[in-house]
Amino acid sequence: MSARPRSPVQTSPLREREVVRLPADAPPALLVVIDTEEEFDWSRPFDRARTSVEAMRDVGRAQELFDRLGVRPVYVIDQPIASQEIGWRPLKEYQDDGRAVIGAHLHPWVTPPFEEELCDANSYPGNLPAELEERKLAHLARTIERNLGRRPTIYKAGRYGFGPNTAAILERLGFRCDLSPCAGFDLSADGGPDWSRLTPDAYRFGPGGRLLGLPATGAFVGWLAAWGAGLHRAAGRAPLRQVRAPGILSRSGALERLLLSPEGYTPAHLRRLTRALLRRGVRILSFSFHSPSLRPGCTPYVRSEADLKDLLASCRQYLEWFLGDLGGVTMTPQELEPLLAAPTAPTARSAPTPHVA
Repeated sequence: MSARPRSPVQTSPLREREVVRLPADAPPALLVVIDTEEEFDWSRPFDRARTSVEAMRDVGRAQELFDRLGVRPVYVIDQPIASQEIGWRPLKEYQDDGRAVIGAHLHPWVTPPFEEELCDANSYPGNLPAELEERKLAHLARTIERNLGRRPTIYKAGRYGFGPNTAAILERLGFRCDLSPCAGFDLSADGGPDWSRLTPDAYRFGPGGRLLGLPATGAFVGWLAAWGAGLHRAAGRAPLRQVRAPGILSRSGALERLLLSPEGYTPAHLRRLTRALLRRGVRILSFSFHSPSLRPGCTPYVRSEADLKDLLASCRQYLEWFLGDLGGVTMTPQELEPLLAAPTAPTARSAPTPHVA
């Protein structure tokens, strides 16, 4: 029987978390994450048959840059990548050479068992019934272990779709680190989680408090940033939307929502976001993009060779600035984990307010 999308429920995917930080004398740390997945048309309905991974023939264009800069990226891979040799073979080489680490990235619509209705809400793994979400993730983990030789311990939900059952599932399946939330962004318009009030701090969470959370780094910047989530939501509604209020706020420098990604953001954006977060005491950041962007025509961000050159140049410029001018370091979750400790402030424990529909 098909799993139908649930009705909207006001619930927090992260019921409780404890912020953790680097030692005061440690340099800022950067995690580099590639959402490694099949090519599909983001503007069209989800299709179980769209499983081409031809763009993986170009993954070396990014890895060469990482190798030159001494960066060990995290490739979070989904079922089409993990199950097709053209997808997993180059990544196994990077993993076995110690040049990268591999995690799991669950796209439910292309991961067995296929029991759910295909729709926007069910494209967020955390919206599925708990037992189906677990069986899909277990299937993906087994595929990765079979073809790449190691069981993954890092997870990133497809479409940032962490749900109310995900933490318990991760603990049962032996995962140690979750990269799923997208801090600062509201995905609830088509049934996803609302992360707009989540800060990009690292945290411990889960039933036993043993999981490490490292969200995608997004945030509001500008002198109205403290009211960012509410103002951004209001500016996107009529009548403010008609007068282009979000653009006015951004151009004035009053309020801008940024993501630490070369997809849709310039190096100036990335530096501005990084400086703002460092001033707030956030010193663990996550830089991310999608693997199909390494082949022109596969994502909205890269339509031509010129776009691809710009994306790779943005990666290079930001990484050189972070490592050079800032004196930062890049680390994997396994390298970060033993360095982290909870702050002593009594407000460290908090329950963010994202909901899943």
